[in-house]
Amino acid sequence: MKLFIAGHNGMVGGALVRRFRAEPGVTLLLRTRKELDLTSQTAVEAFYAAEKPDTVIMAAAKVGGIHANNTYPADFLYDNLAIANSTIHGAYRNGVKRLLFLGSSCIYPKLAPQPMPESCLLTGPLEPTNEAYAIAKIAGLKLCEYYRKQHGVLYHSAMPTNLYGPGDNYHLQNSHVLPALIRKFHEAQQAGRPEVVAWGSGSPKREFLHVDELADACAFLLKQSNPPDLLNIGTGTDVTIKELTELVAQVTGFKGRITWDATKPDGTPRKLMDVSRLTTLGWKARIGLREGVEKTYASFLAEQAAGTLRS
Repeated sequence: MKLFIAGHNGMVGGALVRRFRAEPGVTLLLRTRKELDLTSQTAVEAFYAAEKPDTVIMAAAKVGGIHANNTYPADFLYDNLAIANSTIHGAYRNGVKRLLFLGSSCIYPKLAPQPMPESCLLTGPLEPTNEAYAIAKIAGLKLCEYYRKQHGVLYHSAMPTNLYGPGDNYHLQNSHVLPALIRKFHEAQQAGRPEVVAWGSGSPKREFLHVDELADACAFLLKQSNPPDLLNIGTGTDVTIKELTELVAQVTGFKGRITWDATKPDGTPRKLMDVSRLTTLGWKARIGLREGVEKTYASFLAEQAAGTLRS
Protein backbone atom coordinates (compact mmCIF):
# COMPACT_ATOMS: atom_id res chain seq x y z
CA MET A 1 0.00 0.00 0.00
CA LYS A 2 1.26 3.46 -0.95
CA LEU A 3 -0.57 5.58 1.65
CA PHE A 4 -0.94 9.36 1.72
CA ILE A 5 -1.87 10.64 5.20
CA ALA A 6 -3.18 14.17 4.75
CA GLY A 7 -2.62 16.20 7.92
CA HIS A 8 0.09 13.99 9.43
CA ASN A 9 1.41 16.68 11.81
CA GLY A 10 -1.81 16.90 13.84
CA MET A 11 -2.77 14.71 16.79
CA VAL A 12 -4.80 12.34 14.60
CA GLY A 13 -2.27 12.35 11.77
CA GLY A 14 0.56 11.59 14.19
CA ALA A 15 -1.31 8.59 15.55
CA LEU A 16 -1.94 7.35 11.99
CA VAL A 17 1.76 7.65 11.18
CA ARG A 18 2.67 5.64 14.31
CA ARG A 19 0.13 2.95 13.43
CA PHE A 20 0.95 2.53 9.75
CA ARG A 21 4.72 2.65 10.22
CA ALA A 22 4.18 -0.61 12.13
CA GLU A 23 2.13 -2.12 9.29
CA PRO A 24 4.09 -4.39 6.91
CA GLY A 25 4.03 -3.44 3.25
CA VAL A 26 2.98 0.19 3.73
CA THR A 27 4.89 3.08 2.17
CA LEU A 28 3.91 6.42 3.72
CA LEU A 29 3.57 9.66 1.75
CA LEU A 30 3.71 12.70 4.03
CA ARG A 31 3.66 16.42 3.23
CA THR A 32 3.62 19.41 5.56
CA ARG A 33 1.26 22.35 5.01
CA LYS A 34 4.18 24.35 3.58
CA GLU A 35 5.02 21.56 1.16
CA LEU A 36 1.47 20.98 -0.07
CA ASP A 37 -1.49 23.39 0.12
CA LEU A 38 -4.48 21.07 0.39
CA THR A 39 -6.90 23.90 -0.45
CA SER A 40 -5.31 24.18 -3.92
CA GLN A 41 -6.82 21.83 -6.51
CA THR A 42 -3.83 22.41 -8.81
CA ALA A 43 -1.24 21.63 -6.14
CA VAL A 44 -3.05 18.53 -4.90
CA GLU A 45 -3.55 17.13 -8.40
CA ALA A 46 0.13 17.66 -9.21
CA PHE A 47 1.08 15.82 -6.02
CA TYR A 48 -1.22 12.89 -6.79
CA ALA A 49 0.04 12.69 -10.37
CA ALA A 50 3.68 12.65 -9.26
CA GLU A 51 3.45 10.32 -6.24
CA LYS A 52 0.59 8.02 -7.31
CA PRO A 53 -0.77 6.90 -3.92
CA ASP A 54 -3.31 4.08 -4.06
CA THR A 55 -4.81 4.90 -0.64
CA VAL A 56 -5.54 8.20 1.13
CA ILE A 57 -6.59 8.95 4.71
CA MET A 58 -8.02 12.44 5.09
CA ALA A 59 -7.07 13.69 8.57
CA ALA A 60 -6.44 17.30 7.52
CA ALA A 61 -8.81 20.11 8.51
CA LYS A 62 -8.93 23.69 9.70
CA VAL A 63 -9.96 23.28 13.33
CA GLY A 64 -10.56 25.49 16.35
CA GLY A 65 -12.61 25.99 19.50
CA ILE A 66 -15.99 27.65 19.98
CA HIS A 67 -14.53 31.18 19.86
CA ALA A 68 -12.68 30.57 16.59
CA ASN A 69 -15.69 28.85 15.00
CA ASN A 70 -17.99 31.73 15.98
CA THR A 71 -15.56 34.44 14.87
CA TYR A 72 -14.40 32.98 11.54
CA PRO A 73 -17.26 30.78 10.23
CA ALA A 74 -16.63 31.73 6.59
CA ASP A 75 -12.98 30.66 6.89
CA PHE A 76 -13.92 27.35 8.50
CA LEU A 77 -16.53 26.60 5.84
CA TYR A 78 -14.44 27.68 2.83
CA ASP A 79 -11.12 26.13 3.87
CA ASN A 80 -12.61 22.79 4.86
CA LEU A 81 -14.76 22.63 1.72
CA ALA A 82 -11.68 23.42 -0.37
CA ILE A 83 -9.64 20.70 1.35
CA ALA A 84 -12.40 18.12 0.80
CA ASN A 85 -12.95 19.11 -2.84
CA SER A 86 -9.25 19.12 -3.73
CA THR A 87 -8.29 15.88 -2.04
CA ILE A 88 -11.36 13.80 -2.95
CA HIS A 89 -11.83 14.99 -6.54
CA GLY A 90 -8.06 14.98 -7.11
CA ALA A 91 -7.86 11.41 -5.81
CA TYR A 92 -10.55 10.28 -8.24
CA ARG A 93 -8.96 12.06 -11.22
CA ASN A 94 -5.61 10.41 -10.49
CA GLY A 95 -6.74 6.83 -9.99
CA VAL A 96 -6.73 6.58 -6.17
CA LYS A 97 -8.86 3.51 -5.49
CA ARG A 98 -9.38 3.91 -1.74
CA LEU A 99 -9.96 6.98 0.44
CA LEU A 100 -10.98 7.20 4.09
CA PHE A 101 -12.39 10.58 5.11
CA LEU A 102 -12.35 11.47 8.83
CA GLY A 103 -15.07 13.71 10.17
CA SER A 104 -16.36 14.63 13.61
CA SER A 105 -19.33 13.86 15.84
CA CYS A 106 -20.43 17.50 15.39
CA ILE A 107 -21.95 16.48 12.03
CA TYR A 108 -24.95 15.11 13.92
CA PRO A 109 -27.96 17.24 14.93
CA LYS A 110 -27.73 19.23 18.14
CA LEU A 111 -30.68 17.28 19.56
CA ALA A 112 -29.72 13.88 18.15
CA PRO A 113 -30.92 10.76 19.97
CA GLN A 114 -28.47 9.27 22.48
CA PRO A 115 -26.46 7.30 21.62
CA MET A 116 -26.16 8.90 18.16
CA PRO A 117 -26.58 6.42 15.26
CA GLU A 118 -25.22 7.11 11.79
CA SER A 119 -28.81 7.24 10.55
CA CYS A 120 -29.54 10.48 12.44
CA LEU A 121 -27.35 12.48 10.02
CA LEU A 122 -29.30 15.38 8.45
CA THR A 123 -32.40 14.77 10.57
CA GLY A 124 -32.27 18.08 12.47
CA PRO A 125 -30.49 21.42 12.99
CA LEU A 126 -26.78 21.44 13.85
CA GLU A 127 -25.15 23.02 16.90
CA PRO A 128 -24.93 26.72 15.84
CA THR A 129 -21.45 27.33 17.32
CA ASN A 130 -19.76 24.85 14.95
CA GLU A 131 -22.28 24.71 12.11
CA ALA A 132 -19.85 25.96 9.44
CA TYR A 133 -17.25 23.28 10.27
CA ALA A 134 -19.93 20.59 10.45
CA ILE A 135 -21.42 21.53 7.06
CA ALA A 136 -17.99 21.22 5.42
CA LYS A 137 -17.47 17.80 7.01
CA ILE A 138 -20.92 16.64 5.90
CA ALA A 139 -20.11 17.80 2.36
CA GLY A 140 -16.86 15.80 2.45
CA LEU A 141 -18.49 12.58 3.56
CA LYS A 142 -21.27 13.03 1.00
CA LEU A 143 -18.66 13.56 -1.73
CA CYS A 144 -17.12 10.23 -0.76
CA GLU A 145 -20.53 8.54 -0.73
CA TYR A 146 -21.49 9.88 -4.16
CA TYR A 147 -18.11 9.28 -5.85
CA ARG A 148 -18.44 5.69 -4.65
CA LYS A 149 -22.01 5.45 -5.96
CA GLN A 150 -21.34 7.13 -9.31
CA HIS A 151 -17.77 6.06 -10.09
CA GLY A 152 -17.29 2.80 -8.16
CA VAL A 153 -14.29 3.98 -6.13
CA LEU A 154 -14.06 2.79 -2.51
CA TYR A 155 -14.29 6.16 -0.77
CA HIS A 156 -15.85 6.01 2.70
CA SER A 157 -15.96 7.95 5.96
CA ALA A 158 -15.47 7.53 9.71
CA MET A 159 -16.74 9.82 12.46
CA PRO A 160 -14.66 9.67 15.65
CA THR A 161 -15.92 10.75 19.05
CA ASN A 162 -13.93 13.11 21.35
CA LEU A 163 -10.24 12.26 20.95
CA TYR A 164 -7.26 12.68 23.26
CA GLY A 165 -3.67 11.52 23.46
CA PRO A 166 -0.11 12.41 22.38
CA GLY A 167 0.19 15.67 20.46
CA ASP A 168 -3.00 17.19 21.88
CA ASN A 169 -3.50 20.93 22.40
CA TYR A 170 -3.21 21.90 26.08
CA HIS A 171 -4.20 25.56 25.86
CA LEU A 172 -6.31 26.37 28.94
CA GLN A 173 -8.92 28.36 26.99
CA ASN A 174 -8.86 26.90 23.48
CA SER A 175 -8.32 23.18 24.07
CA HIS A 176 -10.90 20.49 24.69
CA VAL A 177 -11.96 19.49 28.18
CA LEU A 178 -9.60 16.57 28.86
CA PRO A 179 -6.28 18.19 27.89
CA ALA A 180 -7.36 21.42 29.62
CA LEU A 181 -8.00 19.47 32.84
CA ILE A 182 -4.64 17.70 32.59
CA ARG A 183 -2.81 21.01 32.34
CA LYS A 184 -4.91 22.70 35.04
CA PHE A 185 -4.41 19.92 37.59
CA HIS A 186 -0.73 19.45 36.72
CA GLU A 187 -0.01 23.14 37.30
CA ALA A 188 -2.05 23.16 40.53
CA GLN A 189 -0.18 20.09 41.79
CA GLN A 190 3.21 21.60 40.88
CA ALA A 191 2.36 24.89 42.60
CA GLY A 192 0.91 23.20 45.69
CA ARG A 193 -2.44 24.96 45.32
CA PRO A 194 -5.14 23.85 47.75
CA GLU A 195 -8.02 24.14 45.29
CA VAL A 196 -8.96 23.78 41.63
CA VAL A 197 -12.16 25.37 40.33
CA ALA A 198 -13.93 23.37 37.64
CA TRP A 199 -16.57 24.77 35.30
CA GLY A 200 -20.29 23.99 35.48
CA SER A 201 -22.07 21.33 37.52
CA GLY A 202 -20.00 18.32 36.40
CA SER A 203 -23.18 16.49 35.34
CA PRO A 204 -22.85 16.42 31.50
CA LYS A 205 -21.65 13.12 30.08
CA ARG A 206 -18.98 12.74 27.41
CA GLU A 207 -17.30 9.90 25.51
CA PHE A 208 -13.51 9.83 25.04
CA LEU A 209 -11.40 7.74 22.67
CA HIS A 210 -7.60 7.53 22.77
CA VAL A 211 -6.25 8.72 19.42
CA ASP A 212 -4.16 5.55 18.97
CA GLU A 213 -7.44 3.59 19.08
CA LEU A 214 -8.78 5.72 16.23
CA ALA A 215 -5.66 4.94 14.20
CA ASP A 216 -6.13 1.22 14.86
CA ALA A 217 -9.79 1.45 13.82
CA CYS A 218 -8.73 3.16 10.58
CA ALA A 219 -6.28 0.33 9.85
CA PHE A 220 -9.11 -2.14 10.51
CA LEU A 221 -11.50 -0.29 8.18
CA LEU A 222 -8.97 -0.21 5.33
CA LYS A 223 -8.91 -4.01 5.46
CA GLN A 224 -12.69 -4.26 4.97
CA SER A 225 -13.67 -5.10 1.41
CA ASN A 226 -17.10 -3.45 1.57
CA PRO A 227 -17.39 -1.05 4.53
CA PRO A 228 -20.46 1.16 5.06
CA ASP A 229 -20.30 4.69 3.64
CA LEU A 230 -20.26 6.09 7.18
CA LEU A 231 -19.16 4.54 10.47
CA ASN A 232 -18.98 5.96 14.00
CA ILE A 233 -15.76 5.28 15.91
CA GLY A 234 -15.89 5.45 19.69
CA THR A 235 -15.99 3.42 22.88
CA GLY A 236 -19.77 3.27 23.25
CA THR A 237 -19.44 4.37 26.88
CA ASP A 238 -19.33 7.77 28.58
CA VAL A 239 -18.53 9.38 31.92
CA THR A 240 -19.70 12.51 33.68
CA ILE A 241 -17.42 15.53 33.62
CA LYS A 242 -17.23 15.20 37.42
CA GLU A 243 -15.95 11.63 37.12
CA LEU A 244 -13.44 12.71 34.46
CA THR A 245 -12.24 15.63 36.60
CA GLU A 246 -11.71 13.41 39.64
CA LEU A 247 -9.81 10.88 37.51
CA VAL A 248 -7.46 13.55 36.12
CA ALA A 249 -6.86 14.84 39.65
CA GLN A 250 -5.86 11.34 40.77
CA VAL A 251 -3.57 10.70 37.79
CA THR A 252 -1.76 14.03 38.15
CA GLY A 253 -1.35 13.59 41.92
CA PHE A 254 -3.43 16.62 42.92
CA LYS A 255 -4.46 16.31 46.59
CA GLY A 256 -6.47 19.50 47.09
CA ARG A 257 -10.16 20.38 46.81
CA ILE A 258 -12.23 20.44 43.64
CA THR A 259 -14.99 23.06 43.65
CA TRP A 260 -17.57 23.64 40.93
CA ASP A 261 -18.47 27.04 39.47
CA ALA A 262 -22.15 26.59 38.58
CA THR A 263 -22.24 30.02 36.88
CA LYS A 264 -20.25 28.52 33.99
CA PRO A 265 -22.15 26.72 31.17
CA ASP A 266 -22.52 22.95 31.10
CA GLY A 267 -23.06 22.60 27.35
CA THR A 268 -24.94 19.68 25.81
CA PRO A 269 -26.09 17.20 28.49
CA ARG A 270 -24.82 14.15 26.60
CA LYS A 271 -22.93 13.24 23.40
CA LEU A 272 -22.49 9.51 22.96
CA MET A 273 -21.82 7.64 19.72
CA ASP A 274 -23.70 4.51 18.73
CA VAL A 275 -20.86 2.18 17.70
CA SER A 276 -22.93 -0.95 17.11
CA ARG A 277 -22.16 -1.02 13.35
CA LEU A 278 -18.41 -1.00 13.99
CA THR A 279 -18.72 -3.57 16.79
CA THR A 280 -20.66 -5.87 14.44
CA LEU A 281 -17.82 -5.62 11.91
CA GLY A 282 -15.41 -6.84 14.59
CA TRP A 283 -13.59 -3.81 16.04
CA LYS A 284 -13.86 -2.61 19.65
CA ALA A 285 -11.85 -0.09 21.67
CA ARG A 286 -9.46 -1.65 24.21
CA ILE A 287 -7.80 1.27 26.03
CA GLY A 288 -9.78 2.10 29.18
CA LEU A 289 -10.15 5.73 30.22
CA ARG A 290 -7.81 5.50 33.24
CA GLU A 291 -5.10 3.79 31.20
CA GLY A 292 -5.56 6.34 28.42
CA VAL A 293 -5.36 9.32 30.76
CA GLU A 294 -2.25 7.88 32.42
CA LYS A 295 -0.58 7.44 29.02
CA THR A 296 -1.62 10.93 27.96
CA TYR A 297 -0.30 12.53 31.15
CA ALA A 298 3.02 10.76 30.55
CA SER A 299 3.12 12.14 27.00
CA PHE A 300 2.18 15.61 28.34
CA LEU A 301 5.19 15.52 30.68
CA ALA A 302 7.47 14.26 27.91
CA GLU A 303 6.29 16.93 25.45
CA GLN A 304 6.68 19.61 28.11
CA ALA A 305 10.22 18.49 28.89
CA ALA A 306 11.12 18.42 25.19
CA GLY A 307 9.61 21.89 24.57
CA THR A 308 7.12 20.53 22.02
CA LEU A 309 3.93 20.94 24.06
CA ARG A 310 1.08 22.55 22.09
CA SER A 311 -0.23 25.16 24.51
